[in-house]
Amino acid sequence: MAKGYNRPPVNRGGGMMAQIQQMQEQMAQAQAELSEATVSASVGGGVITITMTGDQVCKSVEIAPELLEDPDVEMLQDLIHSGINAALEKSRAMAEEKMSPFTSMLGGLGLG
Repeated sequence: MAKGYNRPPVNRGGGMMAQIQQMQEQMAQAQAELSEATVSASVGGGVITITMTGDQVCKSVEIAPELLEDPDVEMLQDLIHSGINAALEKSRAMAEEKMSPFTSMLGGLGLG
């Protein structure tokens, strides 16, 4: 090797490992925030309201009392079913939005 030549230091992935660790911490924080965040979906003109967290845990089902005055079990089941699916859709959209920076980063690393 020629005298006076300064070889650049060899980076053995230490920077990438630090980035991955930081991303893991950020993902854990985002997941914790999703478990606390809620979305609500109303169906049947507001007679059924479903509230769900960002990690798809149902927190509440609210049924307007007037819906129970004339009990139609099939209609009630359909409304609850529709409300749950609408709340799940909103919850998944919120989770996708919150986690999309991480999935795009992982894709850029060839891991997504």
